Amino acid sequence: MPATLNSKKTRAALRTSARISLEMLLVVLMASVVLWILGQMWSVIWPLVIALLLTTLTWPVTRFLRRHGWHPTLAASVVTLLFLLVAAGTVVLIAVPVASQSGELATGVSNGIKQLRDWASGPPLNLGDDQLSKALDTAVTRIQSSVGSIVTAALTGVGTVVNGLITTVLALFLMFFFLKDGPRFLPWLTRQLPGRLATDVPALATRGWNTLGSFVLSQAFVGLLDAVFIGLGLWIVGVPLVLPLAVLTFVAAFIPIIGALFAGFVAVLIALVSNGPTDALIVLAIIVAVQQLEGNVFQPMVQSRGLGLHAAVVLLAVTLGGSLAGIVGSLLAVPVAALIAVVWNYLREQLSDPPLPPSPSEPPPLPEPPSEPETGTAVPAKKPA
Repeated sequence: MPATLNSKKTRAALRTSARISLEMLLVVLMASVVLWILGQMWSVIWPLVIALLLTTLTWPVTRFLRRHGWHPTLAASVVTLLFLLVAAGTVVLIAVPVASQSGELATGVSNGIKQLRDWASGPPLNLGDDQLSKALDTAVTRIQSSVGSIVTAALTGVGTVVNGLITTVLALFLMFFFLKDGPRFLPWLTRQLPGRLATDVPALATRGWNTLGSFVLSQAFVGLLDAVFIGLGLWIVGVPLVLPLAVLTFVAAFIPIIGALFAGFVAVLIALVSNGPTDALIVLAIIVAVQQLEGNVFQPMVQSRGLGLHAAVVLLAVTLGGSLAGIVGSLLAVPVAALIAVVWNYLREQLSDPPLPPSPSEPPPLPEPPSEPETGTAVPAKKPA
C-alpha cells in the first residue's frame, strides 16, 4: 500500500514537471517568434527607438514652451531645429579645430612613423632598412591582392552610411511628431483599448516613458563626467585639441563600450603624434582610470538610482546585450532591462492581495488615550455624545 501511494505521487510529480516544461517550451517558442518578427521589422523599429530616446532628451524643453502658451507645432518645430543646430555645432566644434591643426597633426604622424622606424632598427628588434622595406613591400602586395575585398568592404560601408542617413532623417521626423502629438497619445490609446486594458496599458506606458527619460538623463550625466575628467587630464598633460576631444568623449558616451574605445583611441593617437610616447602613455592611463571609474562606479550608481535597478543588474545587462547584439545590444540593454522591471513591478502590484477592509460588524478600535508627561497617568477618554 505505501509503495502504491509513492508511485502515484511520483507519477503526479512527473506529470506536473512535464506540464511545466511544456509551458516553458511554449514561452520560449513564442519569444523566439516575437524576436524573429522584430528582426524582420528592424528597419522600422530602430528609427522608432532612436526617436523615442531623442524625444525623452528634448521633451523637457518642449514641455516648458507648451506650458508658457506656445502652440504644440511651433514648440516641436523650434525644439527640433535647436536640436539640429546643437548637433551641427557639435560636429563643427570637433571638425574645425582638427582641420586648422591638420598640418601639425600630419607632421606629428610623419615624425611618429620615423620614430617607430628608428626604434625598430635598434635593439631589441635590430631590423635593417632592407628588412623594413621588404616588410612594406609585402604589405603593399597583400593590399593589392585584396583589392576586391577592399572594394566590397567600401561598398558595404557606403551602404551602411546611406542606411544611417535614412535612419537619422526618419528618426528626426518621428521625434518631431512625438514632440507635437505625444500628450494626445495616451488619451487616444485609452479610448481604443477595452476593459481593464484601458487602465493598465496607459499606466505602463507612463512608467516606461519616465524610465526612458531617466536612462537618457543618466547617460548624459555620465558622459559629462567622462568629458570633464578626461578633458582636464588632457589639458594638464598639454595635449592639443582638448575641447574637440572632450566633446567627442561626451558624444561617444551614448554608445557603450565601442564609443569609449574610439574616443580613447583618438585621444591617445593625438597625444602620441603631438607630444610623444611618454605623454601618450600618461593619457592612456588617465583614460583607462576614468573609464574604469565611470563603468564600475558612476554609471551603475546613477543608472541604478534613476532606473530602479541594482548596479549588478546594470553591469550584467550591458554584458548580455553586447554579447547578443553588439553595439546596439549594449546601447539598448539597460533601458530594456528597466522596462522589463517596470512591467514586472506593475504586475506584482496588480496581483498582490489588497489589504482586507475592517469588518462592518466590528467597531473600529479607539485611539489610545494620551498620558500626562509629569505623572505618566492616562487621561480618561471622553465618552461619545
